[in-house]
Amino acid sequence: MDILNITSDDVPIAIDDPVNAKILAVSEDRIQGFQADPLGEISRLSGVALPVLRERIAAMLRAGVIRRVRQTLLATNLAHGALVAWQVPQENLNSAFDYMFEQDPFSGHVVIRSTDGATTGSKYRLWTTLKVPQGYSLLKHCQYLQDRVGALSFKVMPARRLFALGVGHVRRRGLEPGSKSPEPAEVLDVNVVHLTDQQWRVLTALKREFLPEELQPDVWGPRAREADISREEFLRVADELHKMGVIGRFSTFLEHVKTLPTGDKVTQYNALFHWAVPAGREIDAGRELGRFHIMTHAYWREGGPEFGGVNIMGVAHGRDKDLLLAHKAAIDAHLANVGIPVSYTNVFWGGRSEIKPSEIAPQAYRDWCRNVGLDFQTMLE
Repeated sequence: MDILNITSDDVPIAIDDPVNAKILAVSEDRIQGFQADPLGEISRLSGVALPVLRERIAAMLRAGVIRRVRQTLLATNLAHGALVAWQVPQENLNSAFDYMFEQDPFSGHVVIRSTDGATTGSKYRLWTTLKVPQGYSLLKHCQYLQDRVGALSFKVMPARRLFALGVGHVRRRGLEPGSKSPEPAEVLDVNVVHLTDQQWRVLTALKREFLPEELQPDVWGPRAREADISREEFLRVADELHKMGVIGRFSTFLEHVKTLPTGDKVTQYNALFHWAVPAGREIDAGRELGRFHIMTHAYWREGGPEFGGVNIMGVAHGRDKDLLLAHKAAIDAHLANVGIPVSYTNVFWGGRSEIKPSEIAPQAYRDWCRNVGLDFQTMLE
């Protein structure tokens, strides 16, 4: 069947359809690094024939069940990035959210969060991930955004180490609290690398989202032409980038916040967990946290006194709040059992939320400065 003629009416798009569930259990977060044939690899691991797999992913993408299909990057190694918490007056909260999502190409995740009670840091309601391209100042960019949205203050929390990074909502359904790997998680360092002009061209073509009609057996040939090099050279440079540690995974991202066209919801709750552990135990704690299967993200970030001295953070999603809290209780108990004391802990629940990839190309930053009336040189580090 020609994929160009497939519509969402022709094939099932529900995430709990048995074939779709097989595909998504692999395609969300199991295709790590760069693959010369990512769709073929998803087909191999899921056991779903490639023509069927292509039409199912394309149909779910057209219907909005899948939000985007793309090659992800380990952008922490390509650009200066941080989690930023913003204190914004209540009357400006939604307009600030809109600006970060719609007007700032460098803000990725934009979430309004709340706690179950008035706690340390609960005045920070707006949370964003932010990346600025190499050579530009994260602090200056935050100051610009602060003026634009009327924020009272902000807290910048760059990742010092990563311990878990992978979504896999379908794969995580039905996990029992306490489910974890037999070994502690690996530690991912955060080291910004510098690329050549050719590598940036390949990377820019590599990371662009796929349209449904682009999900052909050879997904990289057209991208090689876009980068103005041969397919063989494109694959060679992409593999080079993989070895440099800047390639993440090939992924189908589900729409996991909004209600799907099928009436289903992938997740109901988005929890940002905070722990404060003794200085010097951050890596130990992060490796223990990252081994729990429920965690989609886990990192060492310094929250400072505004957040009770928190230094370990993690994100988990689920459709039942009490179950998520049970998962956290299991993690808390495990940290105690392995001798890692916790002096402070909290949960920041996600409400309104939008996600987009952050732009990381230096030329894109110069173009943005020109569009908003800034001299890009004033934004340099």
